[in-house]
Amino acid sequence: MHWLRRCNNFIESGVSPLKHVIIGTAGHIDHGKTTLIKALTGRDTDRLKEEKDRGISIELGFTYFDLPSGRRAGIIDVPGHERFIKNMLAGIGGIDIVVLVVAADEGIMPQTKEHLNILSLLNIKNGVIALTKIDLVDNEWRQMVIEQIKEDVKGTFLENAAIISVSSVTGEGLDRLVKAIDDLTEITEPRDVEKPFRLPIDRVFSIAGFGTIVTGTLISGRIREGDRVLIYPKKIEARIRSIQVHEESVNVAEAGQRVAMNLAGIKIEEITRGDVVAAIDSMEPTYMFDAKLELLKDAKRSINNRDRLRIHHGSAEVFGRVVLLDREELKPGESAFVQMRLEEEIACMKDDKFVIRFYSPMITIGGGTILDPNPPKRKRFREDVLKELTIKEKGDIEDIVEQKLIKISELYPDVAQITKSVGNISIEECNDILSRLERKNAIKGFNTNEGTFFVHQQYLEDLEVKAKIVLGDFHKKNPLKTGMSKEELRTKIMQSARQRIYDELLDYLSSNKVVKINGQFVSLWDFEIKFTPEQEKIKNKILNLYATKKYDPPKPKELPVMLNVQEKEIIQILDVLITDGQLIKVDQDNVFHKDAISDAQKLVVDYIRNNGSIQLGQFRDMLGTSRKYAMAILDYFDRNKITKRIEDIRVLYKDV
Repeated sequence: MHWLRRCNNFIESGVSPLKHVIIGTAGHIDHGKTTLIKALTGRDTDRLKEEKDRGISIELGFTYFDLPSGRRAGIIDVPGHERFIKNMLAGIGGIDIVVLVVAADEGIMPQTKEHLNILSLLNIKNGVIALTKIDLVDNEWRQMVIEQIKEDVKGTFLENAAIISVSSVTGEGLDRLVKAIDDLTEITEPRDVEKPFRLPIDRVFSIAGFGTIVTGTLISGRIREGDRVLIYPKKIEARIRSIQVHEESVNVAEAGQRVAMNLAGIKIEEITRGDVVAAIDSMEPTYMFDAKLELLKDAKRSINNRDRLRIHHGSAEVFGRVVLLDREELKPGESAFVQMRLEEEIACMKDDKFVIRFYSPMITIGGGTILDPNPPKRKRFREDVLKELTIKEKGDIEDIVEQKLIKISELYPDVAQITKSVGNISIEECNDILSRLERKNAIKGFNTNEGTFFVHQQYLEDLEVKAKIVLGDFHKKNPLKTGMSKEELRTKIMQSARQRIYDELLDYLSSNKVVKINGQFVSLWDFEIKFTPEQEKIKNKILNLYATKKYDPPKPKELPVMLNVQEKEIIQILDVLITDGQLIKVDQDNVFHKDAISDAQKLVVDYIRNNGSIQLGQFRDMLGTSRKYAMAILDYFDRNKITKRIEDIRVLYKDV
């Protein structure tokens, strides 16, 4: 046939295809889908013995098609029998162009309509109608069937599609069908190769000497031989040993191609149809997703809240219950926000399409768009939930990223985590959005040695409020304490934050004059310790006592008796003096006046500089104190890297 010659000439000229496309068939059983593909390509997509014996397609069939433009399109042949709709659904989601096949001797049939409904629900935009078996009818009958088809496709994406009359037996009309398909490839939007790669698995098998093979349509991204991948939702890691596209080995495959992958490091028993091969950490398995669900106008019945349904997503089929978020019943032709709660995990992304069928009888009744692939469990009839989902439905990706960050700020996510949480965007696109949001002061990024994390401004405002409440209550109960320990504050306002993240956010609160950091203690910015006149007298007595008994200081536990003051009050005032640095606690039992420690440090440093080292006894005599106190002070200097002990002498730390 002359289009095949044109394809071969084009390919031999060295011109490469401009984009990758997948063509899918649809239509009633025995309307000639498989026969048409064989007439176009010379290849039979029925591979099972049972299919050949019964003359019907049971499983998905795959081949490829060289078009006059030079593009090599993948072809997916789907079964037409109503019993095998789940097999049809497993392969149809990745197609770009549909060929709706209608037999001229029968016209539109029930399965034709169900397939058309499914295609519409999956948002397939481009297609052509092939009127097959025209060699079996006269022209008058053919025209009558064409008029019937036009009537039945009104209001669908095929309303203005070309209807091409063909015969797979005589070859009549095949040229025109090929041209119509090729023309559609020109207007087909290319798949995004920059997003993380994702391939829903529709076949799993093994070949002796090669191991596990999976096939599917690469719906986004780019894969290379040797790439590490994860099999979702099980999160099993594997390596791509080799890749084939249209029966040819390649090093790289891109979105929009039918792909077979030989996977190393995984057994065939560990994978099933419905699993997804995707980039590592690009997705998160889920037992539920938020969606906008639409019920078909010709659905046979309504949906009630918590009805059990079959949910078809990608190549997966799972059972689940639908939670209607704003009503008790969804009627035919209506749409609503829902949360689908599944009985098995799946891996999905925002904007993915899905189809629902009743548990029994098994008929297609609707479908929709996933708005959040990893939502929290939603409560019904909540205005804030409906508002959030409205934003996600609207599709403004900047608003969606901002809304998601409001929800996950307390996880302190980096750009990779945000990208995965939002789904269906690339890291580069997410980075651009985060930059715009930061310029608008809607979010803020914080840099640590481990990378940059982001939080929403609303989170920071809430954090300020929490800090003020917690520290305010602390100051009220502990008016003589400099502040709460950093660690205690972290457990109360940022329990899930790692240390570096906590330090960054604490510095942020300090720079905004919300808190004041004093060593290991935190107080409100404007907090000051205020002694009562009586407490001021006690404070001065304590300071005078330690200043007077310079190197023979009292033990803290002796102060209540010495000053005739309650132990609790002594402890509070002593803590303030130690925190403020007026007294120095050199170890658990011994406290000295700051001037005593300062003078002792000067003495020991000068002595070592002049003599090279100092012994404990020499230092004791120099201070005129006991061996116990001299040892306590020298140990304190060792810990603070002023001196260093070498056997029974001390030298200056910096000289070691």
